[in-house]
Amino acid sequence: MITISALRAVGATLPIAQQFAIPLNEACERYSITTPRRVAAFLAQCSVESGSFTRLRENLTYTTPERLCKVFPSRFKTLGQAVPYLRNPTKLANLVYANRNGNGDEASGDGAKFVGRGFVQLTGRDNYTAAADDIGIDYVGSPDLVAQPEHAALTAAWFFSKNGCNELADLGKIDEITRRVNGRAMLEAELRRERYHTVLKALA
Repeated sequence: MITISALRAVGATLPIAQQFAIPLNEACERYSITTPRRVAAFLAQCSVESGSFTRLRENLTYTTPERLCKVFPSRFKTLGQAVPYLRNPTKLANLVYANRNGNGDEASGDGAKFVGRGFVQLTGRDNYTAAADDIGIDYVGSPDLVAQPEHAALTAAWFFSKNGCNELADLGKIDEITRRVNGRAMLEAELRRERYHTVLKALA
């Protein structure tokens, strides 16, 4: 069971912990995230991906061309190329997510429509479609649902289970879970490991 103390252990404020405990528990029960190792691995990933449960939609508002070039080096080779995308998250999403994860080209608008949402930042038409098919809720037609607490928890637990993370958690393979959740970037891998152990202690 996901407790208030476990959520607090991964940085959630008390109001946030109280708000999300029930939907998280319901989602975890549905997808068999019910052992201490599975819960700890799940909360570690969700908390890092969502900024301790404060960010349910990806923030693509950048204010400097230098930062855009650093984050998206394959898209922006020069500072001048990056300038038109500053403070324009819709334009940026449509560029950087074009022709990826089932999205159409830049003009299709899929990049902005299927931007990262929820506790694991579900991204791309393919992932939204798969979640919709398996869960039985039209996330393709209503992608903003994924940014609401109930569906942020539900899609996160679905993604965790669908990608074999329960079994990896049983084996304590946190880095491999991070790779499946975050991709090759492996951002904040050390923090995810730390939070995993912190939650295990909180659940003991």
